[in-house]
Amino acid sequence: MYQHAKLRAFENQLKALFNEVDHQLEDRWGNLYSVHPNRPRRGETADPEMDGLFEVAPDFTPGIGSEMGRGYIINLRVATLDRLDSGQYEALMQEAADMVKRLLPRYFPERDLRVVRDGKRFKIIGDFSLGFA
Repeated sequence: MYQHAKLRAFENQLKALFNEVDHQLEDRWGNLYSVHPNRPRRGETADPEMDGLFEVAPDFTPGIGSEMGRGYIINLRVATLDRLDSGQYEALMQEAADMVKRLLPRYFPERDLRVVRDGKRFKIIGDFSLGFA
């Protein structure tokens, strides 16, 4: 499948940002719960999204039915069998969103991107233009 070169570059940069958020969450909260028995321990894979307690990833949405429109939803999964308190999950989501918000200008200094609340989720919205190939 063909992918626009600038889209690929943008998404690679976004992946690097989310890897940094994953590392920071693991450093701070990685011992909060036991890791799911079928999930590799932190650092056992080449992709921080695939190991450790947290999986933090962006998912593009066209924003149909959303007041905020298109953007990248900030997904956070806590890979554990332990009972997760909804307040604790919300606090982790807020912390992840705050980290993304703080890191966006460093990873995308030329773009106007921001983190907003969209219903129960956080989303990155703003300038996703690709220009010309």
